Amino acid sequence: MSRSFQMLHAFVSTDRIRSLFTEAMSQMYRAEVPQYGTLIELVADVNAGCLENDPELRARLTGAGELERIDVERHGAIRLGTAEELFTIRRLFAVMGMQSVGYYDLSVAGVPVHSTCFRPIDEAALNINPFRVFTSLLRLELIEDEGLRGEAEAILAKRRIYTPRAVALIERHEQNGGLTEAEATEFVAEALETFRWHGEATVSAETYKRLHDAHRLIADVVSFKGPHINHLTPRTLDIDAVQARMPERGITPKAVIEGPPRRHCDILLRQTSFKALEETIIFAGDAAAVQGTHTARFGEIEQRGVALTAKGRALYDRLLASVRGEVQVGAGGAKAGAYDQELAERFKALPDSWDELRRQGLAFFRYYATPAGIAAAVGASLSGDPESLIAKGYLAFSPIVYEDFLPVSAAGIFQSNLGTDQQQNYATHSNRDAFEAALGATVQDELALYAERQAASLDAAMEALGLAGLQLKTVA
Repeated sequence: MSRSFQMLHAFVSTDRIRSLFTEAMSQMYRAEVPQYGTLIELVADVNAGCLENDPELRARLTGAGELERIDVERHGAIRLGTAEELFTIRRLFAVMGMQSVGYYDLSVAGVPVHSTCFRPIDEAALNINPFRVFTSLLRLELIEDEGLRGEAEAILAKRRIYTPRAVALIERHEQNGGLTEAEATEFVAEALETFRWHGEATVSAETYKRLHDAHRLIADVVSFKGPHINHLTPRTLDIDAVQARMPERGITPKAVIEGPPRRHCDILLRQTSFKALEETIIFAGDAAAVQGTHTARFGEIEQRGVALTAKGRALYDRLLASVRGEVQVGAGGAKAGAYDQELAERFKALPDSWDELRRQGLAFFRYYATPAGIAAAVGASLSGDPESLIAKGYLAFSPIVYEDFLPVSAAGIFQSNLGTDQQQNYATHSNRDAFEAALGATVQDELALYAERQAASLDAAMEALGLAGLQLKTVA
């Protein structure tokens, strides 16, 4: 076999395919939702200002290998209707090196779906392109009207959201172990069709209304030929600045930023959005086409902080619940200021120092041997535990960025952009087993992934210092 033939037919990396898809998705969404392009420009301006005015932040992002990923970082969200659709989307995302991480039950917050995050899990892949898609599956069993539930099932059973060529290329990837550059380009174009907006509903205006009355999200999932990407989210380094400046660009943000308050040491995930578009649709029917509108797709921005441990998450969840239980923010945002103020006050109980978060075992960190530490190890045999090595400047650490989602925040964004404060009290419980059966795989534990990255980084750092085997100690 000639070298030119081998080069022509060589497989491209899943990172390459993911990057091609991310760029194609961004261009498509920019064309479909013009305010998204405005949002991207605003985020770029804010991020540039942050990096110019905060050399410490720039140095930390550079050292952690995160700086290059900021401009390409996006997350999207889709809502699927059937187990078969979820099973195939897992295979589609695998072509891009993305795996299912985390299980989220949003029914407890009045949204009839359960979800997962498809994303890369390897640190190197994350730093190349951390594209992630929050993927929800409609829980048809939560539709109380038995007749409407059966009708929704029948409607969804008829649709095919993947092109035959996309499925063929997924199968080729699975059989051959990869795709060539030409195949990857074709795959991206075909896969994009699943996420494209279609203004023609597959149901009549009367059926749409009944689905809409049951829950707006049910209508969004059931009434169209595909799941259409309902938002695409860039990452900002200062979400408060973006929130404040959105009106200057003609964009109206939601009342409050979801997630933790503004802090010196960012934790987990903060999100805000602008109101969903009201888009013209044509309803199906035997008579002349009926025109109507549908509201679902919107713009969103996020700011990511450090991943918290189980101990840290328990504290975060407790603090957040204490505020949300006492201060409710309505659609008009009349109490947004009171909510933000109370949130900041309550979260004083969670340390706002990288070192304290680390020493108390509240967050995950990446460890690395410093040049001074490596030089000292060459000249002599080092001793001491990790804390003493940190104190001497031989061992350093940086926060591991949170790559996943928060169910309360996701539900808050969903509700805000359904254009209502509509709440449903679903008498149900988490059904992870059913979700994984539909998925055809076990959902990975995000906390275990962060713990593995932290442990691997410490092992590598200790080996570089000639001290393999030393473990971290955290204060109670």
